Amino acid sequence: MEEENKRYDYVEDVEISKEMRTAFLDYSMSVIVSRALPDVRDGMKPVHRRILHAMNQLGITSGVAHKKSARIVGEVIGKYHPHGDTAVYDAMVRMAQDFSYRYPLVDGHGNFGSLDGDGAAAMRYTEARMSKISMEMMRDIQKDTVDFIPNYDGEENEPVVLPSRIPNLLINGAVGIAVGMATNIPPHNLSETIQAIFAVMDDPDITVPQLMEVIKGPDFPTGGIILGRKGIRQAFETGRGSIMIRSKYRVEELTNGKKQIIFYEIPYQVNKANLITKMASLIRDKAIQGVTYLNDESNREGIRIVMELKKDAQEEVILNQLFRLTPLQTSFGINMLALENGRPKQLPLKDIIHDYIDHQVDVVVRKTQFELKKAQDRAHILEGLRIAMDHIDEVIHMIRSSKKDEAGLSQDLCDAFGLSMIQAKAILAMQLRRLSGLERDK
Repeated sequence: MEEENKRYDYVEDVEISKEMRTAFLDYSMSVIVSRALPDVRDGMKPVHRRILHAMNQLGITSGVAHKKSARIVGEVIGKYHPHGDTAVYDAMVRMAQDFSYRYPLVDGHGNFGSLDGDGAAAMRYTEARMSKISMEMMRDIQKDTVDFIPNYDGEENEPVVLPSRIPNLLINGAVGIAVGMATNIPPHNLSETIQAIFAVMDDPDITVPQLMEVIKGPDFPTGGIILGRKGIRQAFETGRGSIMIRSKYRVEELTNGKKQIIFYEIPYQVNKANLITKMASLIRDKAIQGVTYLNDESNREGIRIVMELKKDAQEEVILNQLFRLTPLQTSFGINMLALENGRPKQLPLKDIIHDYIDHQVDVVVRKTQFELKKAQDRAHILEGLRIAMDHIDEVIHMIRSSKKDEAGLSQDLCDAFGLSMIQAKAILAMQLRRLSGLERDK
């Protein structure tokens, strides 16, 4: 009892409103930095970065067979991501969907969901591996190009950021809801984005209109047409803007004199099944008149929503009604918010490109320094072997006659021939076959 009373002596009175403010601020910063917002350098949130790192560590690269998703998820939550398996699997599923990512970073095998809103199969049924383009995200990571930090239990190390030899933030975009802020970055075309990076490198003071001649605007995986360029320019200049995306369609004449409208591209993140349900509901309720047939004929070749019209129907009127009343035309709010030096910041296009270029310069410099040191270390050893070759009889006699252990013998070689300890150990580890004439030439 006395021990318990001693514990209560340390109880401190706090003002609850102040404590709540402090606690919620800590929580919100944790969500912003460690969960919801991507890093401007590699365009990844921690969960995505950990998935790719775990797959790379397991050797599940683009050139090997697919492995069970459950195995990958287990590796991620067991070593790097101390959260639920569903969160990790959902993130991995999205990375494999070609209608969510412009350039999928995971090559999925099995049911990974559909445009109709169908969920992926359970992780025990699906298989995955890194896609070819995600190999570029990891390229040269073993060459000290990025910093590593301890994982949550200190037993493993994980990268702070990936080398990201492709501009992932711009080409795949990002969606995230933090506390008090959100990000919604649209995907862009890879070729255009790389040309834009070159343009900024050639002229750091390039204007946004000049940049828009290279990178025309967002490039969504589900296609569609962006109406106007004002929203694109505003987003590129300020990091925030709104664009209108309209479905692509064509009108075909049928043999019986009727016409049909075929929609073959729909706006990004629109659920196709819900879209068709909405269209059918409007037709059934006579809100849209002149339609005799509506069917979803989509297949693995692409989207195909077929709408047959009455003979006297005016397709322009029906199309305008559809664009006004259904998600065949939707607005997309661009909010290019990302972590720059660990802080959330709304970034215009040029700032994102400048940050990416700075990261790549850092990666290339660190890789070059790593390879230089490796070459210098190798040259140092070869110089020692050359000295040993030039005095091979003396070296052999010294080794045969020595009564000392390896450390003592290494020191004797250093003293006799002016070698370093590393060179002396390399000489002692040298195989006899390397004394042949061909090896001497090498």
